[in-house]
Amino acid sequence: MQIASLHTYPIKGCRRLDHDAAAVEPWGLAGDRRWMIVDADGVGITQRIVPALALVTVRPRPGGLTVRTPGRPGLDVTEPVDGAKQHVRVFRWKPSVPARVADDGGWFREFLGRDARLVWLGDPTVRPVAENAQDGDRVSFADAYPLLLATTASLAAVNDWLVEDGEERVPMTRFRPNLVVEGAAPWAEDGWVGGQLRIGGVAFRVAKPCDRCLVTTIDQDTAEVGREPLRILGRYRRFPDGLMFGVNVIPDGVGVLRVGDRVLGLS
Repeated sequence: MQIASLHTYPIKGCRRLDHDAAAVEPWGLAGDRRWMIVDADGVGITQRIVPALALVTVRPRPGGLTVRTPGRPGLDVTEPVDGAKQHVRVFRWKPSVPARVADDGGWFREFLGRDARLVWLGDPTVRPVAENAQDGDRVSFADAYPLLLATTASLAAVNDWLVEDGEERVPMTRFRPNLVVEGAAPWAEDGWVGGQLRIGGVAFRVAKPCDRCLVTTIDQDTAEVGREPLRILGRYRRFPDGLMFGVNVIPDGVGVLRVGDRVLGLS
């Protein structure tokens, strides 16, 4: 098995970046989900609420980000190292963590047509991983875990089911993974839960399967919303904890991952 692709999402809910190599930090891949758009109550706004976020392209630059979307002026935003502090929540039911408010000039408020602002997680050590974790495990503004891993074989199985039903195939981008692995058998990742993987030179604990939400039904190139692949997952991949695709993993070290790196099961 080996890494087929690597991805980060600098602003939670916005478009991905594809990488040939990415550094692993204790809370995820470097630059992944360190920024988030929040509402008036300090709760994250994602594609679950505004599918059009799929069209927002984000490019890191030294000390900040450049944000672009079709039909609107771009935005250059600086890391608010000394910005006002605000306690924010990834979801309304999640514990709050301190973040810094960025000066986005009202860009996101105007784009979304609602009260919204951009915040930055300047200190990524403040948000613990809540479940199936060890003391000291941390996560950025990702939903719950530092990284999401998916396999090309499992996607192929989903697409076979879709074709059998007369539906169109879906790309891996619908699932918004960080790590995509090729060379595994379909659903091999189910057997990795509770064990460890060595990916390149970094060890990872496989914490749990990932239960999927409505974001998988959003075309990441057009922001159009459909019913697949969530409907087909409901038929074939329904478990007591949800509709499962991919696994959540937690790093046990730091290093650099590269496309083509080997993936080995440790236990």
